[in-house]
Amino acid sequence: MPALRILFTRLRAEEKLLKEAADRRGIPCELRNVSDALFGSERFCSEGDVVLARCVSHNQNEGVTRMLEMQGVTLVNPSRVAEVCGNKLTTSVVLAEAGVPQPKFSVAFSQEGALAAAEAMGYPVVCKPVSGSWGRLLAKINDRECAEAVFEHKSMLGAIHNTFYIQEFVDKGSFDARAFVVGGEPICAIARASEHWITNTARGASASNLPLDGEMTSLLRSVHAAIGGGFLAADLFRSQGRWLVNEVNDGGEFRNSIEPTGVDIPGAVVETAWSLREK
Repeated sequence: MPALRILFTRLRAEEKLLKEAADRRGIPCELRNVSDALFGSERFCSEGDVVLARCVSHNQNEGVTRMLEMQGVTLVNPSRVAEVCGNKLTTSVVLAEAGVPQPKFSVAFSQEGALAAAEAMGYPVVCKPVSGSWGRLLAKINDRECAEAVFEHKSMLGAIHNTFYIQEFVDKGSFDARAFVVGGEPICAIARASEHWITNTARGASASNLPLDGEMTSLLRSVHAAIGGGFLAADLFRSQGRWLVNEVNDGGEFRNSIEPTGVDIPGAVVETAWSLREK
């Protein structure tokens, strides 16, 4: 009998909420820790299963989805979605190709190149790791001296940090938005407010309901058209009278968004996931 398999490497509140939502709907569902799992030639799932891969590590999640696709398994978010969302530079390129509005960005592969990029863009700028979450290793660079220090430190952190992804600093006021797209349709959004320039609920920002308007809905549909997938969480900035897409997540956390919005996000996700099964 087909089932919804939720794969994880750290059991967070989100995975528990997804399981509970599936149980309430009578959807056969299994939570499985794949930290010690082997993905080889032997089929990992039963015929007709649907998999929602929610490994915390981007590389592990992408690896799991690629191996399961090789076996013909149906995934809520295919490997291409994990590949795009797991790399901020790739996300920016895909959005640019689709004409989706976003902050200006540059990339360089040396300290000197990064410094030139920041000077050309104009301070302040934001330097981000190409892969990462929860606002870690973000740096707001206000001037050349700060840029020289940040880029020198990054150059010592290993090969992946020698891709210098630089984004214009957007004055978004006191909040940004996190919006959720399930099955290609925007379902809700929250405003994340903080006195800090990083407005991440994992870093202490408060969350409140942000009703979807026509502009945001249209923008989120364009994000889904560019990236695809059954479940996306997009971070948006409001700047100069329009929305910009800052980042897109394929394994977004949503526990802090359920109560403010009143939307059953895990319920929507498992229903969409279950609709993908072979019938």
